[in-house]
Amino acid sequence: MTKGKKGNRPPRGELDRAVWQAAMRDVRPLPSRKTAPTSPAEVALPAKTKLRASSVPASISAAPARLPPAPVPDISHGKAAGIDRRSAERLRRGRLPIEGRLDLHGLTQAAAAERLADFIASAEGAGKRCLLVITGKGLARGSNGVLRNQVPRWLNQAPNRARVLAFDYAQQQHGGTGALYVLLKRRREG
Repeated sequence: MTKGKKGNRPPRGELDRAVWQAAMRDVRPLPSRKTAPTSPAEVALPAKTKLRASSVPASISAAPARLPPAPVPDISHGKAAGIDRRSAERLRRGRLPIEGRLDLHGLTQAAAAERLADFIASAEGAGKRCLLVITGKGLARGSNGVLRNQVPRWLNQAPNRARVLAFDYAQQQHGGTGALYVLLKRRREG
């Protein structure tokens, strides 16, 4: 451990040293890093200090627990983490080959949500990547497009969100704002 840098030196108090030692006992330097070996005297407790088991927090003395996976961030039209700029641009411009189409016209919300989830699951199972989901524009009877508004929400909900990498409005020849390109994550083998 290098001394002199503010963030790299161990805490000063005796209890702090014991906690530091407990926390660092399994830490090994990265192979590419050149560090001076830490001498046992540097982190060892003074002989007069006695620690009770209750003085070291259980979270430090126990084996490190696995953290739950971080929540997957919501995606919106043309904005998604985990996709490179070139792929996002190709999706937006309709340049990716469409491997599956789903038309939700005339379905109720419940039926559309179920059909969308089934369609995405089967497309993922078949190894497809780019899908076209047609929602319609909802111009009938002064509507705002119920399915047009709901499909992006459904794509951000389980089980769809675990499969969807990105989505964006389709190009005019594929339905414009009444359709979505949906890019699925690559299927992991194993």
